[in-house]
Amino acid sequence: MKDVKWLLKNWGVFLLILLIAVIVGSFMRVRWSESPKEVSEVVWEPPVEIVSDDIAETSAEEDETEADLWFLPQAEYCLITDTEKEELKSMALTAAGQVKEAYKDIEITDELSYGSNIKEFTKEQCREVVSLLGNAGYVSVTEDTNMENYGKIEDFYAAYREKRDAMVTIFDVNRDGLLSVITFIYRESELQTYYVGIGWQKGGIPEVRNTLVSDIAEIKLTEKGYFIYAHEIVIPHSSLRQYYRVKPLSDKCRELTAKYVYGLSYVNYNVLVTNWNSNNVEDILMPCMFEDIYRIYTGENLRTENWRIPADTYEKIMTTYFPVSIEQLREKCGYDEDSNSYEYEMIFASPYPPFGEVVDYSENADGTITLIVDGVWADYNSDLAFTNTIVVQPFGDGTFRYLSNTIEQKELEVPKGGR
Repeated sequence: MKDVKWLLKNWGVFLLILLIAVIVGSFMRVRWSESPKEVSEVVWEPPVEIVSDDIAETSAEEDETEADLWFLPQAEYCLITDTEKEELKSMALTAAGQVKEAYKDIEITDELSYGSNIKEFTKEQCREVVSLLGNAGYVSVTEDTNMENYGKIEDFYAAYREKRDAMVTIFDVNRDGLLSVITFIYRESELQTYYVGIGWQKGGIPEVRNTLVSDIAEIKLTEKGYFIYAHEIVIPHSSLRQYYRVKPLSDKCRELTAKYVYGLSYVNYNVLVTNWNSNNVEDILMPCMFEDIYRIYTGENLRTENWRIPADTYEKIMTTYFPVSIEQLREKCGYDEDSNSYEYEMIFASPYPPFGEVVDYSENADGTITLIVDGVWADYNSDLAFTNTIVVQPFGDGTFRYLSNTIEQKELEVPKGGR
């Protein structure tokens, strides 16, 4: 995710990129500027680690750990006291101590101060940690998994709506095993988050890696069950808003989303934003769509030679996944007879795209499946921007065919798709 949660989870990578940019930028300024400005130097000293009772806690004077995340928006003051900060860090470590069994056999790859440093942490391990934290009474979540104890989020939001001071803490298990412990605070009619990053040492010993105080501009808990929030200061190249799916989604809906919807774009071509079936399928045929369909078919990124795609590959995949003929493809998708190939048209990322999730489905007598798909556009504060009805035909070899799509506008206008 190009968002603040992604940055918190991967801030070391971001830091490295930023440092390279600073170095290159400095070089260019020295080379091209006639009167370069003087730049002050910031010296960072690492925090002191104190290990006690199988729990390692990072300690530093005057919140040095907060300075570790200097490239993220840091609030000028915090709504909670220093004592409350220490209590939250202690709670995070206590919770981490209760799930360290899941980390006891981890392999640490290096001594860097960012990320988890865990060589490999599986999706199953992430879900195990979420379950253990949930059983211990904490609000916990990880990617593509239902949130545990989400009622506490609902209670927090109810207090916020009634203008009562409140706090709630979410344990977000990152895909690399790092724990992002995010406390939402509503106090004195203001909103903030207090972030505690929990990393791991060999043997499953947790430690506080960093903390961060951020001002929150707004929060919203939708009826459907998305908790959407916006930071006061939006980081360049990040999302406008961040979100958690609070209410559960069935495993079957998640499975259908992953197989049939994940990987399709609402903004780069017309598959999801045009009403179509076999009678007007030509309306959605565009060269750029092949890149995503290829990825759905192979699970790999498309590689081309001389920006061309062999016709047999292109036509085999497209006639499998759509009710189209070779003649229709050759007319609409840039076929070149001399080279017997199709042009490769690259997809460029669009800012703030929506995504679809299956919320209901029906298995039809003819073997097809009708999917009800909600367009989630959290960047624009909606988890029900529009609704698609997609009919797919599964095949025995694991492939399938999109047979039709209809889209209904709900909270937001339907994107225009490709050209």
